[in-house]
Amino acid sequence: MDTLGKEELIRYARTIAVEEIGREGQARLRQASVLVVGCGALGNIASAYLCGAGISRLAIADFDTIDISNLQRQIMYTTPEVGERKSAVLARRLRAMNPDVEVVEIDRMIRRDDAESLFRDYDFIIDGSDNPATKFMTSEVCCGLRKACCIGGVAGFKGQLVTWTPGHTAFHELFGPQKDATVLPCSMAGVIGPLPGIVGAMQAAEAIKHITGAGETLAGRLLRIDLLTMDFMVFSL
Repeated sequence: MDTLGKEELIRYARTIAVEEIGREGQARLRQASVLVVGCGALGNIASAYLCGAGISRLAIADFDTIDISNLQRQIMYTTPEVGERKSAVLARRLRAMNPDVEVVEIDRMIRRDDAESLFRDYDFIIDGSDNPATKFMTSEVCCGLRKACCIGGVAGFKGQLVTWTPGHTAFHELFGPQKDATVLPCSMAGVIGPLPGIVGAMQAAEAIKHITGAGETLAGRLLRIDLLTMDFMVFSL
């Protein structure tokens, strides 16, 4: 399975040096595909780390344009790019970061009627969207396809993370559409910049662990973070 070239051995040397991953794990990353729903704060960070990790095919999906209010936390964008399409700018930056990664740009909102056909082609789905409806859709479609996914959310100083694999409790089963229907988007509730960076990086780590088989993912558990008190709490589901 180890088919890494000389340049890859240099580029991914720090990952390969990790005992739980090694050359075999890096080869698995090289053959894997991940789709990131949302190119905002969570998707910015998760896709950047997955691109750096050498995922073979990385899809990023978003329908929105860059606003100056995004730049406080969506650090893959710059002030001169305000008004441009998020997916296009992020795709350009990821390709420059790692030309070995096939970056698939999806410049639209993923809806239920096309989510199934899209998700089917990827090994792992990351949801970094900023609305409950999309998160429920991602969870339900992934369950139907038996496709592993990680769904994250942030507001204020608090964040949470749920990873699903077959046989465990899913996001939509845990929360239910009625309970989270009143959750405010960060445009109204606010969010400190570093928080989505932490949660997005954790989402990337969950994908890397799932693909390589290193350690344990959060499947069957809920992680909640409060940066105001620096409490990290894990709940068994």
